[in-house]
Amino acid sequence: MAATGAERAPGGFRTHLQALGQAQKPSLNTAAYSRLVNRPAGRVVAAAAHTIGATPNQVTAVSATFSAAGLAMLALVEPRWWTGVVVAVLLAAGYVLDSSDGQLARLRGGGSRSGEWLDHTIDCFKTAGLHLAVLVSCYRFGPRADGWLLVPLGFEVVAVVTYFGLILMPTLRPASSGSPSAAVHENPLRKWALLPMDYGAQCWMFVLLGFGMLFWWTYTLVFVCNAAALAVALRKWWRELRALDSPSQVTR
Repeated sequence: MAATGAERAPGGFRTHLQALGQAQKPSLNTAAYSRLVNRPAGRVVAAAAHTIGATPNQVTAVSATFSAAGLAMLALVEPRWWTGVVVAVLLAAGYVLDSSDGQLARLRGGGSRSGEWLDHTIDCFKTAGLHLAVLVSCYRFGPRADGWLLVPLGFEVVAVVTYFGLILMPTLRPASSGSPSAAVHENPLRKWALLPMDYGAQCWMFVLLGFGMLFWWTYTLVFVCNAAALAVALRKWWRELRALDSPSQVTR
């Protein structure tokens, strides 16, 4: 999704926004926050960025800056009601921009391998960094019982393994699998059930950061939901790949 030069794009904001409305990725298996809030907001930002001639990589860099600022504040500043709000806004803004860079690349006619690598690499840093920042905050400012440190440690493992699986699985599936028409049969409640696993929704739980144990119990509940979802996904991915293996491979 790389591009060179920051030339003002032809057409206006409304034209670009309309074009993006017709070039969206399938929403199957997407949680409600990403589907109903983050992608539409990212579409607006992408249209604005294209209007002023910004490149996808520039948007990715701004996204990384917002996310890094939120993580730094989470780890280094003692929790107060207002710090939680700032952390949540910074992380959520970074997530909106993370949605914008890909949409901007599509609006410009396609992305690049280097841009996709940059986007996924920053996503990996963000995924791993979030719960490490929570771990540092817990150690410095959190509950006195050391056992609470195990929660962000466990969440770190779950988040990284989940991210790895979501990146790896599309490379192992046949190119013809995953037809968008499957979205017609999606359970309408599924997008809401996926909310605890949605990074964007997780960003907003940090508004509770300055409210002591209310935040920690909420964070723990979200961790349990993510761990359960990963267990289900691992079983599903394994069975799916075994079904794709040849008979000789299955006997191994």
